[in-house]
Amino acid sequence: MKVLWAPWRMEYILTDQEKGECIFCPGDDRSQDEARLILYVGSQSMVVMNRFPYINGHLLVAPVRHGPDLEFLSGEETLDLLVMVRRSIAILKKEISPEGFNVGLNLGRVAGAGVEEHVHFHIVPRWNGDTNYMTVFGEVRVIPEHIEETYHKLLPHFQEIKPRR
Repeated sequence: MKVLWAPWRMEYILTDQEKGECIFCPGDDRSQDEARLILYVGSQSMVVMNRFPYINGHLLVAPVRHGPDLEFLSGEETLDLLVMVRRSIAILKKEISPEGFNVGLNLGRVAGAGVEEHVHFHIVPRWNGDTNYMTVFGEVRVIPEHIEETYHKLLPHFQEIKPRR
């Protein structure tokens, strides 16, 4: 598949392989959030931009606690995770005005999970006539806005969210 832009991809892939860290485990150091595209870390859930997006605004919402599937989550974690999915959709609606969304999760490698050891939801904004056909027929992804620009549009909205306790 051809990608129209991905100047950060090799550095990202090599950095993660060298460190052996989970991209969804935020740790306690918030100084690297922008570099890691982390928009929000609460007590139970977090939101990060997808480094390999299908389209701009592609977000990933994960529990803070590391685990592979929904059965792993407590009821409180499940509720917090779904509340963050809902809030993330509201922020995307406000800031980039998509006409719809694909929201879901891939459980297990055969289901398409790229990071199967840490469960996470995908939120993919969609517009009528967007570039979905390009990936299927042309093996090309069209990303109309640089990922850092989208990050800076969304970040102030996530900074307003107070973590549930």
